[in-house]
Amino acid sequence: MGPMGWCIWEKLRSPNVGGSGLREMAKAKLRRSCSLTPARLKDSVLGFFPVTVWLPKYRFREYIVGDIMSGLVIGVILVPQAIAYSLLAGLKPIYSLYTSFFANIIYFLMGTSRHVSVGIFSLLCLMVGQVVDRELQLAGFDLNEDISPDSRNGSNETFPASDLPLGNTGPECGKECYAISIATALTFLAGVYQVLMGLFRLGFVSTYLSQPLLDGFATGASLTILTSQVKYLFGIKIPRHQGYGMFLATWVNMIRNLPQANVCDVITSVICLTVLVAAKELADRYKNKTKIPLPTELIVIVTATLVSHFGNLHEHYGSSISGDIPTGFIPPKAPNFGLMHRVALDAVPIAIIGFAFTVSLSEMFAKNYGYPIKANQEMFAVGFCNIIPSFFHSFTTSAALAKSLVKTSTGCHTQVSSVVSAIVVLLVLLFLAPLFYSLQKSVLACIIIVSLKGALWKCRDVPKQYRVNKTDALVWGVTMASCALISTEIGLLVGILFSMFCVVGRTQHPRVALLGQIENTIFYEDSKQYDNLLPVPKIKIFRFEAPLYYANKDFFLKSLYKMTGLDPTLEAAKRKECERGKTTTDERHVEKGVIRELGQADTTCHLVPKQSEFHTIIIDCSSVLFLDTAGISTLKNVRKDYRAMNIAILLTGCNPSVRDSLKRGGYFGNDDSSMKELLFYSVHGAVQFVRAKEQTMDSTV
Repeated sequence: MGPMGWCIWEKLRSPNVGGSGLREMAKAKLRRSCSLTPARLKDSVLGFFPVTVWLPKYRFREYIVGDIMSGLVIGVILVPQAIAYSLLAGLKPIYSLYTSFFANIIYFLMGTSRHVSVGIFSLLCLMVGQVVDRELQLAGFDLNEDISPDSRNGSNETFPASDLPLGNTGPECGKECYAISIATALTFLAGVYQVLMGLFRLGFVSTYLSQPLLDGFATGASLTILTSQVKYLFGIKIPRHQGYGMFLATWVNMIRNLPQANVCDVITSVICLTVLVAAKELADRYKNKTKIPLPTELIVIVTATLVSHFGNLHEHYGSSISGDIPTGFIPPKAPNFGLMHRVALDAVPIAIIGFAFTVSLSEMFAKNYGYPIKANQEMFAVGFCNIIPSFFHSFTTSAALAKSLVKTSTGCHTQVSSVVSAIVVLLVLLFLAPLFYSLQKSVLACIIIVSLKGALWKCRDVPKQYRVNKTDALVWGVTMASCALISTEIGLLVGILFSMFCVVGRTQHPRVALLGQIENTIFYEDSKQYDNLLPVPKIKIFRFEAPLYYANKDFFLKSLYKMTGLDPTLEAAKRKECERGKTTTDERHVEKGVIRELGQADTTCHLVPKQSEFHTIIIDCSSVLFLDTAGISTLKNVRKDYRAMNIAILLTGCNPSVRDSLKRGGYFGNDDSSMKELLFYSVHGAVQFVRAKEQTMDSTV
């Protein structure tokens, strides 16, 4: 045990040496958790940095060619996407390049997936951009006022990134540096949340984000992204809307300002969209025949930049261009902790979405290629992909599906390919970034919009999904509409709450059935679903297909009473009313009145239904996953009420959890002596027990 472990151990030791077994177990567990042996230290380091485990076993001759090839391809794709996605985040392209570089290096060291590509992700860029725009607006900056590309005397000469005015991080430092200050504070907090979730083993949280919910979120956010980029396609300057209703307000302003469209930007957008869409369709059609995908985005960007530069499109036609992109690295700087209270809540959905997409993609590729991943380590990895880069002027990252698929299709074997991609981005950062000065923003918008095809095309799956499962289709629709019409954060929250409501709704009103016997078998099924089932004489068999708990106990009782045709509480009330009628009649002193009242009392008693149609109710609990205290109390009351009607209640098919709950709840009495007569493994076993009891009673009579 290390010194710290001994310190904690001595403080927590009890003076009572002969403690109970529970106390000794707690001491032993504490001793193990506090000990710091060299072996445990080594295991912790190896677990925290998986690269130290797999890199020494790297099969150089087998893997290196595929890793280099996939790394080069992803690097080539990353550069134009990084520049384009900076529009979504409301930041300069240089910060997107920083993000791509650092994320690839850190995930190489800490990730457990061999194939996912971690870096900028359109949905997270959108969420970051919305927070940045909101805070800029609150600080008094004009969102519609872009920094002129001619701010450096119209030259596109190379200048170092260290010249950027980032000395201060408050609003007084200017729009650009305040924007990146907000983004880094948001990114730092999102990373901290993800690391804390990993420390507390909260990797299971991602299981509550169902696939329909994630698909709906992706589609709704994609519609928002599309809406934010349309103005660049037409070269229209319209107010940037924030908050609820941004989707509708932006489209209304777009339609009103269409006459002001820039012809040069419109022509450029049409050409770029045509080329990109056609190339994407051809790539999807012939993806099995081509080993290396054509870097269409890079070709479009290079061609468009050359045309814009030599045609002087900005000067002659007023086309909006990217402007200066500096080279090199900005000196690291800690995020502004004074801003974190303003973005603390915004970081929560960003952290959850980033982790959920990373883990889901990691699990998908791990399953396809047959290797394990660790969800909590993935949370650490993506968390530190946000924490560390936030000191280097980067913003939020996660795994991205499109780049991950390209990575695997081009021969990737390990995360060595991420290092190669980082080197490509580094070359752009050091030498090539200024060459994109004349690149039109309409070209970047085209790249972003075409990249949304996969998420937007999920709409085509909704009719099929509706036929298969209406609830999943509703979850998709509600999440998508909320994200698009309200906001991405609110939409995610609405989707989660609605999804949980649907789960509760399914258990609150589950399927119930009255069972009949399949002829000449020991099986019993729903009489409404199957033909030619035989009713069991004198026995009602009731199936409840859900857990029995406080939310559905009333539905359980109503269904049981309706299916069996007998409500014991109602019958008991009628009997009491009948008895009161008889008592009142006996107290009459007028003979004529006595006869009349007696007749009325007899009539009232005859209105009570006969209970001789059945003497036993068998409740099939094979679909009951668990019971809470309300469920146990309900079963006890049902048994008591029906016993007053001389009707027995038998339970069948209870799983161990339900049996334990019944025992602890006292359903079988204090000594569980009646358990053998009340609980059975199968419906047929209970039926045989009742038949044997009937035969015994008949023989006795």
